[in-house]
Amino acid sequence: MNLLLLYPEDFITATRARVTGRRLDEVNRIGSRELRVGVLDGRTGTAAVVAPGELEVTLDSDPPPPLPLTLVLALPRPKVLNRTIAAATSMGIKNIFLLNAWRVEKSYWKSPKLLHIRDQAVLGLEQARDTVMPRIELRRFFRKFVEDELPAIALGSLPLVAHPGAPSECPRNVQEAVTLAIGPEGGFIAEEIASFERIGFRPVHLGPRILRVETAVAALVGRLF
Repeated sequence: MNLLLLYPEDFITATRARVTGRRLDEVNRIGSRELRVGVLDGRTGTAAVVAPGELEVTLDSDPPPPLPLTLVLALPRPKVLNRTIAAATSMGIKNIFLLNAWRVEKSYWKSPKLLHIRDQAVLGLEQARDTVMPRIELRRFFRKFVEDELPAIALGSLPLVAHPGAPSECPRNVQEAVTLAIGPEGGFIAEEIASFERIGFRPVHLGPRILRVETAVAALVGRLF
């Protein structure tokens, strides 16, 4: 934990907060009298431990800027979902749409891990010393989302869909906002790629290697920005 994330309800005065549970365990494990802290969707700063579980908080910095990227991600396997959400949040992605696709198992949508996405995002914020929670939305119907919603979401950005075997390499050092779609392991099927192309998305690749979803997200973000 690189930052202790506080919530408005933790504050017992304007500058003093009380933590319990996992966060208190972490404070005790660190054993320092001063900690890096931040308030959810607010500023960051430092806190001094003044009593067991009580912190005197000074907020004097803004969180890091968000990444100008909207991620459209075919819902991955539940275990992979946890890692991917935490990693995407730590990289500063603030808009994530989890999408159904032909190669997404129906059982994934019934996984209890979907109920704990926020917990994984919190871990990503703590890792990156960020405070701004990403917006994460679920979309069960591929065609309805791609045809009816995604054009407006991607408006004003560079629309890309990552796909093994695409004719173009993923661009580097992009100086504009990006909307990036990433498929399940094995990629989107041809009909799904065609749906993206019809609304202006350009298929791009990272080379001849087929990467796991969480690796592909990190590799594509690193290349784009």
